[in-house]
Amino acid sequence: MTSNYIHLNRLQKLNSLLKEGETLIIFAASHQIRNRDVEYKFRQDSDYFYLTSISEADGILVLQKDKRFHFCLPKNKSEEIWTGIRLGKEKIGSLLGLTESFELKEWSEKIEEILTNTSTLFHFFGKDSNRDRELIEVSARLNRKLRDGKFGPNRIEIPEFLHEMRLVKSEEEIQFLREAAVITDLGHREAIRASRPGIKEFELESILESVYLRNGSWGGGYGHIVASGKNATILHYTNNDDVLHEGDLILIDSGAEKNYYTADITRTFPVGKQFSPLQKDIYELVLSAQESVISICKKGVSFLDLHNKAVEILTRGLMDLKLLESNLEKNIEEGLYKKFYMHRTGHYLGMDVHDVGKYYINGKSRLLEPGQVLTVEPGLYFDPEDTDIPDKFRGIGIRIEDDVLITESEPEVLTFRTPKTISDLENLKKD
Repeated sequence: MTSNYIHLNRLQKLNSLLKEGETLIIFAASHQIRNRDVEYKFRQDSDYFYLTSISEADGILVLQKDKRFHFCLPKNKSEEIWTGIRLGKEKIGSLLGLTESFELKEWSEKIEEILTNTSTLFHFFGKDSNRDRELIEVSARLNRKLRDGKFGPNRIEIPEFLHEMRLVKSEEEIQFLREAAVITDLGHREAIRASRPGIKEFELESILESVYLRNGSWGGGYGHIVASGKNATILHYTNNDDVLHEGDLILIDSGAEKNYYTADITRTFPVGKQFSPLQKDIYELVLSAQESVISICKKGVSFLDLHNKAVEILTRGLMDLKLLESNLEKNIEEGLYKKFYMHRTGHYLGMDVHDVGKYYINGKSRLLEPGQVLTVEPGLYFDPEDTDIPDKFRGIGIRIEDDVLITESEPEVLTFRTPKTISDLENLKKD
């Protein structure tokens, strides 16, 4: 549970946003089968946990103006012996201040009653096709009863207002992100120190996960990327099974999740003790772009401005390296830089590593505001099979990523502890 029952404040805020005749339904996550009867490690749905602080599977939260309903698994001693203690409908009713609390077996019967005379149903489509179909069918069934004076939802919409709530973090949420950053720093430092020629990428992955768990986190907030040599040119590389070689760089993109909030840090460093001169040149270019973008992460700056700043600096650097022709405007307008920098410069961060919230409003790039947390992660990647570039560049991939809080004044880098200058990284390798 989050402290001070903060979920009750969130439920109250949602209540102020809902109008008469509107219903919001949020489904908890279910256990998912990995293979045969083996389940994946369970992690609660972020929206559901945000509003309930309940980590138990299969719950259903239904909100209407001044009304709250919930459906949950029943108390059952024989089943709880196998899968753990369940809260039960009475305790959940008290925790959430419910109008009524039900067991899941009552869902099919009660949902039609609850949705009767609802004009708009808010539901996150695309998470579970069976739930999508079920709600559409219930709505259609109710709308066949118009002659009885009843009706069902004639509009089903995604509740973007909930994600807008999640976009701006509270002080408690920011503290959770700070704690996740501290644990992530410990993992990255240990992995950097342990890296050396001859070991395999998954050995560093195991260090990251072990450090995260030892320090009270859930583990990685997403799949660890441990990419050495040419593997670093694969943006979401997760095989993590290659051997580290002297002279190569290694890129680690990994973040610990604590209290349902995840950090997201990327560091690139040499497998051996030092960067080569060329690696240094490219690294300093990426670092310059990153630090320049972080410096403008301020209230009122548009999200697109951050990306454009990174693109300009990286493109100029690529021109200096003779990898692009000396025409900045053409290189940017025609997207020629995308051969080496093909992703965006950052994303929102929070309960999900690619967190919720709109990036554009009415067709315009959104302006940053205090309480938002985002990543800044420029990079350069040189295809190992690209014969149009000099051989010395091929197979180099460098990305540097930090987590940044937007404040009323200067940006706060939540991940400031983790070394990223060349000297700091090389010194850490000497420890």
